[in-house]
Amino acid sequence: MPLDKSFKKNLPKHVAFIMDGNRRWAKKKKLKIIDGHKKGSEVVRNIVKKSLELEIKYLTFFSFSTENWNRSRDEILNLQTLLNLYLDSEEERFIQKKIKFSFIGDIEKFDKKIKKKLNNLKLITKSFKKLNFTLALSYGSRNEIVDAINKVKKKKNYIDESDITKHLMTSSIPDPDFVIRTSGEMRLSNFLLWQAAYAELYFTKTLWPEFTSQKYLLALKNYINRKRRFGGD
Repeated sequence: MPLDKSFKKNLPKHVAFIMDGNRRWAKKKKLKIIDGHKKGSEVVRNIVKKSLELEIKYLTFFSFSTENWNRSRDEILNLQTLLNLYLDSEEERFIQKKIKFSFIGDIEKFDKKIKKKLNNLKLITKSFKKLNFTLALSYGSRNEIVDAINKVKKKKNYIDESDITKHLMTSSIPDPDFVIRTSGEMRLSNFLLWQAAYAELYFTKTLWPEFTSQKYLLALKNYINRKRRFGGD
């Protein structure tokens, strides 16, 4: 069903996702863990499609945290394989749909082929403006903030908020208006701690592989019905 103009007008500019529940979904379905992550990547594709329809300009997905390196060697290898396949499968789609791809995080631990593909996709889509798509990979917000402060300290003694913001990995995009976390957990888990200071938070018990476009719309309707005061009345 088509959405009216007033709905689109009040949507967030930047939506960030903490994609939680892939492993639990796989266990519930008695599948391999990697099958949960595969299903989760399909959900990302659907969210991108719906966001393009809604003209939402920025999406950020928390795909792999610094803490995720503590998982089993097999799961880490499977996740890297899946990321490699995802980059291959989405390249043409990103180019066709004029989606600008970027990533945040320390990718040094990833396989050389993956690092090359990440940087290549970022390069070939850098001029696109239809949608800004960011993957958080091997990302931790506390480390990001510390690194930003250390960078500023090399230039000046007094540090203000704008100095830190300018030196964050997300300096080229606006802060998120809306952060969605799936699977019932109600915390940010070291994700965009500085950037999400005034974001609206939305928590759902739905596991990420079951987060459909309709459930995305429900979350967005919830956002629209809120009053953002930013510390005012």
